[in-house]
Amino acid sequence: MANGSNGDGDSIDSSNLSNLNPNQPSPDIPSASSSASIEEIARQFQESISLPKKHPFWETQPVGQFNEIGDSTLPEGPIEAPKPLSEVRPESYNLPGAYEWTTCDIDDDAAAAEVYNLLSNNYVEDDENMFRFNYSKEFLRWALRPPGYFKQWHIGVRVKGSKKLVAFITAVPAKIKVRKEIVLMAEVNFLCVHKKLRSKRLAPVMIKEVTRRVHLENIWQASYTAGVVLPTPISTCQYWHRSLNPKKLIDVGFSRLGARMTMSRTMKLYKLSEKTITPGFRKMELRDVPEVTRLVCKYLAQFEVAPNFDEYDVEHWILPKADVVDSYVVESPVTHVVTDFCSFYTLPSSILMNSNYSILKAAYSFYNVATKTPLIQLMNDALIIAKKNDYDVFNALDLMYNESFLKELKFGPGDGHLHYYLYNYRLCQPLKPSELGLVLL
Repeated sequence: MANGSNGDGDSIDSSNLSNLNPNQPSPDIPSASSSASIEEIARQFQESISLPKKHPFWETQPVGQFNEIGDSTLPEGPIEAPKPLSEVRPESYNLPGAYEWTTCDIDDDAAAAEVYNLLSNNYVEDDENMFRFNYSKEFLRWALRPPGYFKQWHIGVRVKGSKKLVAFITAVPAKIKVRKEIVLMAEVNFLCVHKKLRSKRLAPVMIKEVTRRVHLENIWQASYTAGVVLPTPISTCQYWHRSLNPKKLIDVGFSRLGARMTMSRTMKLYKLSEKTITPGFRKMELRDVPEVTRLVCKYLAQFEVAPNFDEYDVEHWILPKADVVDSYVVESPVTHVVTDFCSFYTLPSSILMNSNYSILKAAYSFYNVATKTPLIQLMNDALIIAKKNDYDVFNALDLMYNESFLKELKFGPGDGHLHYYLYNYRLCQPLKPSELGLVLL
């Protein structure tokens, strides 16, 4: 795992996210540099693989292909038309003989524990195997049970003999605005195959199976992310990190002491105020849902690809849930109107090779809307809250207007990039991160 310098001499590592990659282990695909265009990524990808078929699985799927980039003769929108539901395969795809499909009931404590254990031991790690995402059961229930979710989209693979859960993939429904169209999509996530089974080629079958189940609900498009380059990203975002507990981050190898920097100087550099400074800044409550919905819908309408939330979505995704998602509003002391809000979700990582620490507590910027309060001030208050609640680091992608506060608030660029994809929906030109309003977990 490479390091990215934040400009103050303190280099910060970031996890290489890979939420939907059927080639496990993955081929040697180049990561995007912070300034690389999608066209440059595509060129590097083509040069890195000499096989007659550049990507055997994804070249059979209705996704944008690298040779289509910039082709203005191709129409934007669905690549394949919907089929009659009678033509959708009614039975599940065949797995290798030793394995069987299962539906994971995330409401059931035993099933949730199985999924938690599979992900906590086998899901996304950084390149140096120092950190691994540690999704809590509460987080998984939040991520997988939005309004209108389908239990049958929470798909597992078991060993027939032992009934051990060895693979997992999910989808949840979402209304996504693409340009001017509102498209009902599936957000696909949590593709995980047990480390010992990576050679069994389970992942492509799992992607085909979740696609089949989505089609059975008459949904024909999907969105997903990956830390590797597949055909073909609609946008590529970079992760930035703000140290909240620099000593711990250095001790565990997440970041390192910069040249000519002492620990005391580093801690002073990242020191935050004890109290928030925005008048009327408080935790979001249920009564705020209508106002927050109004703010977030107006804000997200500016972006080319973004969720189309209603009040039920906002109540689910943004209303605070302990150790899962935190949201704060700014209520005018004079008019009592909610004018701004910020939110972040909690996704800790297990620390794999350190005798003193086992968990890295990380906050991830979610949706933030500033209309009366400067965004920098709003996010500085969010950092203060996160620090007060013992988070070690605050992470943010450079999408939406996030770039405007990152350097000012002492975020440093990491080496992690997140590539966004649409399934069965073509955009002729890739989006800048600032044109993207979608945060996928």
